[in-house]
Amino acid sequence: MLVAHIVFRFDYGGLENGVVNVINGLADGEQRHTVIALTEATEFSGRLCGGVAVHSLGKRPGKDFAAYLRLFRLLRRLKPDIVHTRNIGTMDCAVVAYLAGVPIRIHGEHGWDVADPDGTNRKYRFVRRILHRFVHRFVTVSDDLRRWLVGVVGIPEAKIQHICNGVDTQRFKPGGASDSTDAAVVVGSVTRFSAIKDPLNLVEAFVSLQENPALSDTPSRLLMIGDGELHEDAVTSLRDAGLLHVSSLPGSRDDIPQQLRTMDIFVLGSLREGISNTLLEAMASGLPVIACDTGGNSELIENDFNGVLVSPGNRAELAYAIAEYLRNPDLRVRHGTASRDRVVSLFSITSMVNNYRLLYEELLGHRVN
Repeated sequence: MLVAHIVFRFDYGGLENGVVNVINGLADGEQRHTVIALTEATEFSGRLCGGVAVHSLGKRPGKDFAAYLRLFRLLRRLKPDIVHTRNIGTMDCAVVAYLAGVPIRIHGEHGWDVADPDGTNRKYRFVRRILHRFVHRFVTVSDDLRRWLVGVVGIPEAKIQHICNGVDTQRFKPGGASDSTDAAVVVGSVTRFSAIKDPLNLVEAFVSLQENPALSDTPSRLLMIGDGELHEDAVTSLRDAGLLHVSSLPGSRDDIPQQLRTMDIFVLGSLREGISNTLLEAMASGLPVIACDTGGNSELIENDFNGVLVSPGNRAELAYAIAEYLRNPDLRVRHGTASRDRVVSLFSITSMVNNYRLLYEELLGHRVN
């Protein structure tokens, strides 16, 4: 069985990391996989296990029909049994796959598009309703997305399957206790510096904490890993506030498990989310987590048990939640332990990989039978 995974761009990101986890988890010889990037694939491709081919089609902005022709020819040459597209940016590739004779087409919904953060864009909903005829199964990473596809978009419920993201609890695990008794508490995040991820809200909340010692007089540092169009704006805000000496924004990195183990509190300030891989990774690393109460975040965080949910875009609320953890190290330990336990029992990568294995085998079995 050959499964061709089609993504818009194969680069650092939660969706792409999930694709890598699925492919590497299924690297047992029973299935073969390939990745097709409509635009480009970066050095991120190195995270795949050996032997997985990655194809870049160089699609230009807009409707680049030559790129779709290249996709058609590639699919005719590869002859995959299954094509698995992700998010609205690649859904039209299901039509190309149909025309190329690919027998099974799966479409995954992993979160909200930056141009449609609330799922209200009529054009995008119309596209999904029309193109669902070319898709055998929709996969959503959160129940929130499943309900939206059924209730708002109008996709038949029988066509939708919910498979939550999973995390490697051996690779992502708590670090050892620090030998220092007076080290600053590290407020951390791993995110894409784009509008929908709202990284500037965390920057502004951190600035508020530093400028208002009444909230918390506990020394703290900010560590934000990731890159994107708002990265320089974040650096500028911290520079203007005179806080670069207690901040680190190193861009994208490959050593995320090690970086998470240097953090004491994890913050995800997204305006909209499906199921966040980085939030799961932080939980597996034994961190208390703060996230906006949107999308699938409430499926991961039990409020005041393993973390705190705050209103999207609310800087004051976010600053207060961080301050509570800064003031209370026992609370950080208790919620961090609960995060780890929750991931191990409910969100293991083994369960996710097995669910995808069964999905691929089930749909191919229907084709064969």
